[in-house]
Amino acid sequence: MSAHCMLTGAKPGFGNRVSHSHRRTSRRFDPNIQTKRYWLPSENRHVRLRLSTKGIRTVDSIGVEAAVARIRARGVRI
Repeated sequence: MSAHCMLTGAKPGFGNRVSHSHRRTSRRFDPNIQTKRYWLPSENRHVRLRLSTKGIRTVDSIGVEAAVARIRARGVRI
């Protein structure tokens, strides 16, 4: 799966590795994506979300119901 957060939309950034001799080669900065399972009381089931660590903190502060509503508003199927 791609390194993409369902809630925040965080995705890989790109840049250069710079060696000691200052030669540049391409590299990729991946977000810290974790798979986390949450209980969704309104649907009486668990949902498995692929979230960045910032997304996990967001779910902790706004609640899983509001987070799932935001994810569905972005057009992601859960």
